[in-house]
Amino acid sequence: MAGDQQSALFQFASSFPPPPGVKFSYGTAGFRADASILTSTVFRAGILAALRSAKTRSVTGLMITASHNQVSDNGVKIADPSGGMMTQEWEPFADAIANASDPDELLKLINQFVIEKDIPFGRGQPAEVLLGRDTRPSGEALLEAAKQGVNAVGGAIAIDMGILTTPQLHWMVRCRNKGFKASESDYFAQLSNAFGCLMDLRPKKIKTDATDSKVIVDGANGVGGKKLAELEKRVKGLVIEVRNSGKGEGILNEGVGADYVQKEKLIPDGFGKSDAGTRCASLDGDADRLVYFRVLKNSEKVDLVDGDKILSLFALFIKEQMNLLGEKKEGIKLGIVQTAYANGASTDFLKQMGLEVVLTPTGVKYLHEKAAEYDLGIYFEANGHGTILFSEKLLSWLETRNAELSSTFAGSDTQKAALRLLAVSKLINQAVGDALSGLLLVEAILLYMRWSTERWSELYQDLPSRQIKVSVVDRTIITTTNAETVVVTPSGLQEAINSEVEASTQAAADCLAQSVAQHVKHFLTLATSN
Repeated sequence: MAGDQQSALFQFASSFPPPPGVKFSYGTAGFRADASILTSTVFRAGILAALRSAKTRSVTGLMITASHNQVSDNGVKIADPSGGMMTQEWEPFADAIANASDPDELLKLINQFVIEKDIPFGRGQPAEVLLGRDTRPSGEALLEAAKQGVNAVGGAIAIDMGILTTPQLHWMVRCRNKGFKASESDYFAQLSNAFGCLMDLRPKKIKTDATDSKVIVDGANGVGGKKLAELEKRVKGLVIEVRNSGKGEGILNEGVGADYVQKEKLIPDGFGKSDAGTRCASLDGDADRLVYFRVLKNSEKVDLVDGDKILSLFALFIKEQMNLLGEKKEGIKLGIVQTAYANGASTDFLKQMGLEVVLTPTGVKYLHEKAAEYDLGIYFEANGHGTILFSEKLLSWLETRNAELSSTFAGSDTQKAALRLLAVSKLINQAVGDALSGLLLVEAILLYMRWSTERWSELYQDLPSRQIKVSVVDRTIITTTNAETVVVTPSGLQEAINSEVEASTQAAADCLAQSVAQHVKHFLTLATSN
């Protein structure tokens, strides 16, 4: 770096001293912590995003959100030019600069990295970073810190896209780098137009009544509720009633939201027994997760329709459309990607459909990467985060097939199947999981199949399960293989787990979970004492 650039960086960094005694780590969620200690980290993330843009000679993104965390928290994560998560290769550098103790150390780390990665610092086209934030009160000040970080990199441009859902920002980055229109209005137009196309392609015999075409959505008192209310104005053929939109007195993610509904299986605030019989859904705080649920007449619990069942619904619909396209699929490969957190009943259901199902380690970055290996890859976590990826090869084939059919079998079931899949590719957010686009796709498929939430929920019966946390001194002692389904170390732990009887009831699953937790504590105590 030139001397004037180093001097400018040093001066900027001096205004953002790191909090003492805090260590930050960049993961799938980016950096996340109490908002009061994040200013320095967000400033440095701005530098990171600008360097990533300079290296790739593409637009990158920076989103300020803590998703489903409590309102006092906040976070920051970087969107790569593809619109996906920042490459894992840069995560160690992210950690290093976030934890640099002073401007001198920060400058040294940046200099070394620029040389190592041959980043055209100040050369060629200027770096460009799109910035977004959710509705958290701390977001405005942190956004300013991010701007300062971007501006600290010579010639870099920070563009404030305003208050957005996380998936909206990722979508914008992806579209900008593909040369497409990428405003929020363009996002709403693409989703509503694609949904309208799917509605028009329903079988003629299908008619809907008021109950079929209404969904009540819990907005988690966050940005998703606000944006969904805007999208609803553009959508035809579907009534979306948004509750917990963030306009009232409700608190972000408190007793509401997809994370609360999925983990607690309780009715969120703003819903009650009178909603029994109506389709209900819940977004998380930044609208990248979606779950459905049914309110039960005589219980505070809900009948949860989680990410596994959303995945199963999507897979069922897509497989039907692919089958309608006939035999001429020229090696098109369809794959389903899950983690070990997926309920085993969903995996069995998908395999019984004849689909290829693979497991990856936990984390969206692993799921997305694996799904991209297929021509049509579908991934979802049980928490409601997931999407569908279409390869350029598949999209080109669908366009060609549609053109062929329009001249020979226009209006046929085969042509409509091609058009439906093309519409899905535009409706679904292929950058990241997106609760708004996912919601519209679920609704389009349910209306196409004429299914109620209850019918959908009955696709398969979830196996009993229990998820608990075990506090340990050093979690790195546990290593796994086979997508985190088999323990490698400490020695003997997997054998102890295998000795437990498989649970066939919820009560047995609860007992099994406690037994496994005790084995974990026992073997880690032995490992740390040696």
